[in-house]
Amino acid sequence: MATEDDSAWRASRQIVLVVTPDWNADHGVLRRFERTHGQWQPVGEAQAVVVGESGSAWGLGLNAAQTDGPQKKEGDGRSAAGVYRIGEAFGYAASADTHMPYRALQASDYCIDVNGSPYYNRIVDAREVGEQAVAGSSEPMRRDIHLNGDALYTVGFVIEHNAQGKAGGGSCIFAHVWRSSNEGTAGCTAMPETAMRQLLAWLKPEEHPVFVLLPQNEYARLRASWHLPHVEP
Repeated sequence: MATEDDSAWRASRQIVLVVTPDWNADHGVLRRFERTHGQWQPVGEAQAVVVGESGSAWGLGLNAAQTDGPQKKEGDGRSAAGVYRIGEAFGYAASADTHMPYRALQASDYCIDVNGSPYYNRIVDAREVGEQAVAGSSEPMRRDIHLNGDALYTVGFVIEHNAQGKAGGGSCIFAHVWRSSNEGTAGCTAMPETAMRQLLAWLKPEEHPVFVLLPQNEYARLRASWHLPHVEP
């Protein structure tokens, strides 16, 4: 029987929370919270975001596995629902205003979404792993160079879904800049560049920040046992 508790993220003092209307919604609302004296306190204003064009599905993160809903798979166009560590920040510029570890993306950086690759669900540098290792990957990280000036990865961070690299479990899940307010993603969470930069400036690795994405009904079901913040529907 899966335990429904927050033991895996109890030390976290920052939460980036996204709540969507339902499993198939391609949009949601992002809120930030800090834990002070054991209580979650809101930070800043709520922000509209877009998520996977096909909605969301349970991913592989810090929480116990869930079965009452769709399950995340490679190429399904769904964002990963659950609780996740926030990984490194990244962007096109040499540096960014953030306390998080930052990766200045190079033209040779790819996130590997090829099932069976030993680098599946990892960002790698083709100069280090070899061109053959990134062959077939659809995720060049310098989209501005490879995809005619595409700005999606101007700045963002890794959502550590499927950190163990389970084959077919889904890969390359990020928070990043949106294309527009009414266009869903391939499985990431996206927002305006100003909001993305504000979020990165606020995050601190010593606070063990986590990213949480849940449809409204699941949030209502799990909020108390996962000790998540209270939000208005």
